[in-house]
Parts: sequence; structure tokens; C-alpha cells
Amino acid sequence: MDTNTQPGTGAACGLAALDAAVRRDMEIIRYPHREWVPAMERHGQRVLDVAIIGAGQGGLATAFALRRSSITNIRIFDRASRGDEGPWMTFARMLTLRTPKYVTGPDLGVPSLTPRSWYEAQFGAQAWERLDKIPRAQWQAYLDWYRDILNLPVANDHDFQGVTWEDGLLRLTFGRPDGATYVQYARKLVLATGIEGCGTWNVPDFIRTGLPRDRYAHTSEAIDFAALKGRRIGVLGAGASAFDNAATALEAGAGSVTLCLRRREIPAVNPYRWMENTGFLAYYPALSDDLRWRFMRRIFELNQPPPQDTFWRCRRHPTFSYRTGCPWTAVRMDGDRIVVESLTGEMHFDFLIIGTGFAIDLARRPETQSFAASVALWGDRHTAPVGSESAVLERYPYLGLNYQFLPRDRDDPLAPMLANIHNFTFSATPSMGLSGASISGMRFGVERLAHGLGRDLYVADGQKHLESLLAYDVRELVSLDPPVA
Repeated sequence: MDTNTQPGTGAACGLAALDAAVRRDMEIIRYPHREWVPAMERHGQRVLDVAIIGAGQGGLATAFALRRSSITNIRIFDRASRGDEGPWMTFARMLTLRTPKYVTGPDLGVPSLTPRSWYEAQFGAQAWERLDKIPRAQWQAYLDWYRDILNLPVANDHDFQGVTWEDGLLRLTFGRPDGATYVQYARKLVLATGIEGCGTWNVPDFIRTGLPRDRYAHTSEAIDFAALKGRRIGVLGAGASAFDNAATALEAGAGSVTLCLRRREIPAVNPYRWMENTGFLAYYPALSDDLRWRFMRRIFELNQPPPQDTFWRCRRHPTFSYRTGCPWTAVRMDGDRIVVESLTGEMHFDFLIIGTGFAIDLARRPETQSFAASVALWGDRHTAPVGSESAVLERYPYLGLNYQFLPRDRDDPLAPMLANIHNFTFSATPSMGLSGASISGMRFGVERLAHGLGRDLYVADGQKHLESLLAYDVRELVSLDPPVA
């Protein structure tokens, strides 16, 4: 890994040249460039054609794709301040991305916008060749550059509090840091709120009820790792984030770290690498429900293992250990120490880090709470064959081909609202395959989403477009006489 590369003296010139190349490319491919969606107003406010919640990689790429389709009356909202969008500078604790460096995504096929072009402009082609995976902080820097060079319309510090349906429009409510409330009307809403965007981070009930709140943290939370120096740390989980946090604690001087997982073996096969083929990325949503169920059941069963370098990042510390086949069954305080009961016996710790992922539950998210009861889930639409059941998959939303939520009951009065809310979070995976929460699937998912949004807008305004044609009288043939020499 080349994780400590610093820009050379020519980096500024390299980026300036790349910026010029991007602007030239945007000009070359700027066809058709006329705005075509009729303007609407509500209460004296211009109604957005598309509002996007989340200014991470999925939200930014969606905005770019819409701009390329000449849908420009859009805005991205994010509750975070500038630079803290997404996980990369907050709770992501890997050294590098897990995605191979050659995977493209937000660029949507424009070479000058690729991570490679951005990296080479600063560090040179040889540095790219030496690079194993893109460092996490540099990925955020790339996204910041991408947002700026494309001049994407982001409103930071806007906490999305919910959506309601008002006379055929989506009424979005936001909170601001000063306590004020802001209302924005939109025709379309895209939720690009990441991996937990349709649920909540999961901490087992027996931990929440058995321990004081300051004695454990989920991997998604802010953790004062310096305060763990010399302490005994227990980590629960088998995924990459559990290992990332274990390594971070060890590097901060933790006295010992014991990672426990219920599986008898650490996951080793990464289904994401298998999924990185055009067939799956582009055409998976066209498969039958039964086939999609069987694909996802296998993918979820395999899980995503820690990368080899992350595993060695932990193992290089002699105070690291792991226990397989070791699910925790109960926790309690014994004086100042934490007692963890498991199938392999008792363990004693000073602090716990919980890496048990997230749970899909639309009712627990402010973005989806107002309509959660109306949304069709996979458990409502598909009955798994005996032996292929999955209580986890059943809780995922069952989406339409444009990522839109579908109603449990087609006569539900909220059905028209659901048709205009598009779910571009990780929870779209069973229905749509890899999407906005995954770099690997972004190029295909974003293009599919943007095409569906544009199609819906055009069809809804079909009569207006016909009227525009009927009124069109710009003459191209203006003279029947030849010009005078």
C-alpha cells in the first residue's frame, strides 16, 4: 500500500490542467443542453424537480447524472458540515478503500473525472502504478474535488426530518443548526443516505440493557481510542469494520483486543469481487424474484470478509486474539469490569466495541418514518422455498425498476407519494443489486436511477411537452430567395 503519498510540487499545476480537461470534456459532451422540465411553483417557492438526501458519493454522482440529462433544477441536502459527508472522515477506520483501485464510479464514464486521473494529476502515473488501494482520506479529497469541479448544488447542515404528501408534491422538512425549520417542495426525492439509510445501527438488546452507555460503542459511533490505552477491549463482529476498529484500538495502545464472532470460521470469500461483472451490475434487476432471492441469500450468507491487509493489521499486534464460534449471550458489570458470557466461557473487558452491522427498519429512520407502514417489503411480495428462508431479507424494501418504493396495498392513499421516492441506499441491494452505497455498482446504478427519474418527469409532463411542440414556430427556413452575391 502507498498510503502516505504526499502531493509533489507540481500537484497544483497537475490539478489545474486536469480541471481544464474536465471543463473541456463537459463542454464536448454537453448535448442536448437545453433544460426541458417545466418549472413549477408552490407558495411562491420554486419546486425542485429532484431533491437528493445525502451528499456522499451516491448523492453527488446522482446529481451529476441528472445534470448530464439536462435536469438542472436539483439540490443535494446533507446534515453534515462540509467535508464530513459520508463515512470516510467520521466512522470509517480502514486505512484504504476495500474496493480495487481500478473500479470506476462517480465519473460515469468520463475519463478526466476518474479517481485515477485525479490521483495521477497530483502524484504521477508511476505512483498510481505502485498504489495498491486508494487511501481513505484521499477518497474523500477526490469526492470534494469532484463536487467542486462539477459545481454540484449541495446544502450542508440541513438535517432531513421527514416527508409528507401535499397536493401531488413532496413536502420536505429540514432542521438547521440554529433551530430553524426549512420546508422545500419537490417532485422527486432520492434517498442516498448510505449503508444504514433504511434502518439503524444494530446493538444487541442484552448489551444495551446490561451495560452503562459509556462502556460500549458501535463501530459507527465516535470513539475516543486514546482513552482506551492500556485497556482490555472486546470486539463483537466478523465483518471488515469490526477488524478495522480492533486495529485502530491496538494502534492507539489498547492493552489487549479480543475479537469474537459467532461463525466457526472468519469469512474469507468476498462476493463483491464476483459481482463486479457487467452482467450482474447492469442486468440483475431484470431477474425473477426467485432468482434475485437466491442470489442475495448466498451473498448475505458469505458476508464481506476483512481484506487480507486489514487482518494482518490486527495480527501484527501480539495482544490481538480472536475467537470463532463464540457468540455472546449476556453481559453484566462486576465492579468496574465487564463480564461477557459466551458459549466458550466468561471473558472480562474494560470496554466493548460492537460491530454487528445494521438492522433494516423503515420506521426507525426520520427519512422514511412517515410512510414506513405503507412500503412493500420482500416478505410481502415473495415466499421463499422451504430451506431458503431468510428473516433478514424479508425486511428489505421491495422496489420498482426505478428504485422507487412500492405500496403493500395498491389502493393505499400514499401509493402516489411512494412512486416519487427513490431508495438509493444499501437497502436497495436485494431488488437492484449494487447501488449508491457501493463504489463497485455506482456507474450502473446511478445511470439506471437517473434514467428512471427523467422518464417519470417526462411522462408526467407529456401533455405540456405536446403543447410546447404545437406552439413551436421558430423558423429555420427564413428566405426563398438566393442571397445576393
